[in-house]
Amino acid sequence: MADLRSAFLNVYSQLKSELLQDPSFEFTDESRQWVDRMLEYNVPGGKLNRGLSVIDSYRLLKEGKELTQDEIFLASALGWCIEWLQAYFLVLDDIMDNSHTRRGQPCWYRVPKVGLIAVNDGVLLRNHIGRILKNHFRGKPYYVDLLDLFNEVEFQTASGQMIDLITTLEGEKDLSKYSLSKHRRIVQYKTAYYSFYLPVACALVMAGENLDNHIDVKNVLVDMGIYFQVQDDYLDCFGNPETIGKIGTDIEDFKCSWLVVKALEICNEEQKKVLHENYGIPDPANVAKVKALYNELNLKGVFEEYESTSYEKLVTSIDAHPSKAVQAVLKSFLAKIYKRQK
Repeated sequence: MADLRSAFLNVYSQLKSELLQDPSFEFTDESRQWVDRMLEYNVPGGKLNRGLSVIDSYRLLKEGKELTQDEIFLASALGWCIEWLQAYFLVLDDIMDNSHTRRGQPCWYRVPKVGLIAVNDGVLLRNHIGRILKNHFRGKPYYVDLLDLFNEVEFQTASGQMIDLITTLEGEKDLSKYSLSKHRRIVQYKTAYYSFYLPVACALVMAGENLDNHIDVKNVLVDMGIYFQVQDDYLDCFGNPETIGKIGTDIEDFKCSWLVVKALEICNEEQKKVLHENYGIPDPANVAKVKALYNELNLKGVFEEYESTSYEKLVTSIDAHPSKAVQAVLKSFLAKIYKRQK
């Protein structure tokens, strides 16, 4: 795995240097240094799960055949396109959310002398994807399919972000807007398509598959993405901050979290009043009241039940798939997230 990661990071260095020498733009030293620093700050710093899973998935689809250097390079390049997409979303997302830190350092727009130049940097990050695809895939029979795929998933993610933003409008803290179906829609569009479906779809396209024949795979991965986000919502409140690497603030931030949606569904009028009065207020006393209510409602138990039911459903859907190779891809995704603690 460490080998795979270092090989993957080498591909990043090559892609970055190609972008910094792009013949369509005359760089000055200053502009080249800006883009270089912006990429280093925003692209390679995460866990790289999405990018690495393109290579994993492609390898499993090839059913044990040794991959050529070219195949490893191309799968890695697609993985990096997803990491670039993620960087683009996060840079802009942090500005919209007025966030302070990301991956343990200040958000890019909070870095001195960056500020709102970060908006244009986000646009550049998005454009880099098209440059990478053109440089390495233009001659491939599936080039247009890749362009379509990235365009479609970007549209879905931006639309999911919109539902999220208009649901949690500042100054309109209205819990009655929150429901399980609203939570599902936000998560499906904002997270599941680009984090779960996109890496596998890239591998399928590279393996010569037509995505229209794999709607069932898309559905399983979207369900997995929703399950993953529910775990995230749970860990935000009940996880160990040392393990997850951050202190959860969903309650303070009035997030449309699975926990609050579940609580609203099962609580009585008295308890609902407590939620309405305390949810979304950044005072530790109010947060403590919400957490106490979550414990009173045994949301830990409710989550554990949700976790085992979801897992069984996912396994059943995966086992029903006719291709053993596709099953292996889906099972490897599920194994990575089932009962995770971070």
